[in-house]
Amino acid sequence: MTPLDDLFSTDESRAEAQLEKVVTLNSADISDFPNHPFKIRQDEAMAEMVDSVKQYGVLVPVLVRPKADGGYEMVAGHRRKCAATLAGITEMPCIVRNLTDDEATIIMVDSNLQRETILPSEKAFAYKMKLEAMKRQAGRPKNSAPLEPNLKGTRSNEELAANSPDSRSQIQRYIRLTELIPSILDMVDSGKIAFRPAVELSYLSKEQQQSLYDTMECEDCTPSLAQAIKMKEFSRDGKLTEEVILSIMQEEKPNQREKPAFRDERITRLIPKSIPRGQETDFVIRALEFYNRHLQRRRDQER
Repeated sequence: MTPLDDLFSTDESRAEAQLEKVVTLNSADISDFPNHPFKIRQDEAMAEMVDSVKQYGVLVPVLVRPKADGGYEMVAGHRRKCAATLAGITEMPCIVRNLTDDEATIIMVDSNLQRETILPSEKAFAYKMKLEAMKRQAGRPKNSAPLEPNLKGTRSNEELAANSPDSRSQIQRYIRLTELIPSILDMVDSGKIAFRPAVELSYLSKEQQQSLYDTMECEDCTPSLAQAIKMKEFSRDGKLTEEVILSIMQEEKPNQREKPAFRDERITRLIPKSIPRGQETDFVIRALEFYNRHLQRRRDQER
């Protein structure tokens, strides 16, 4: 049966009713997106946003969706909500849209991937969430197959790469980072461990990763790509023990070898070959001290 309202409404009025409108909502009624992978940093950019919100208010409406138990859930606009809260503003403009979980996940990820600065861990979990949502939308059972390590040939994976700033293989590498323990993933975010070695380390078990982290803390070192690959191979063969990890991490890396202290050939040709690498500076200093003493004796004799 046709609803009574439809019998007395025009096509124009019904179309207008379908248009999204901007409404004002209290930020306290808007909860964060579950497992939101993007961090809200209290940095200079946030301070500038807070100042702008204090002066002009929230100019761009956030996107929310209604919750079944009441209230709303943030889809896009977490940083604007944070800035408004820090600015002491309780109400903000919002677009309310009915979205499924998967639709909301895809929009949330896409809106945040536009940021200028994104941490590796943020990309990793964002890509994983979006790919899983796309697979469900494509009709694949949620647990039909593991997400990693082999995603080649899947339509969802290709579609994700086509609409992302990274290639399909790079997206796979990012998703691998979600297998790292938090302490090692933090080192990747801070730049202490490079991206490619981190991908190789993600294939180690959680226990092996913890042993590696303890070794890094004790030895004050991080693995090179070659060392990470070696540990992955030992792990695959079931031979990666704490002793093996320590042995690999104690190997000399090319970028850790002492570089010549002097490049000027006039200096290097005067340094005896018997002087160990790394002790050239000490030799030159001793030679200069000896020469200065020699000059001082000559001056004393001339007086």
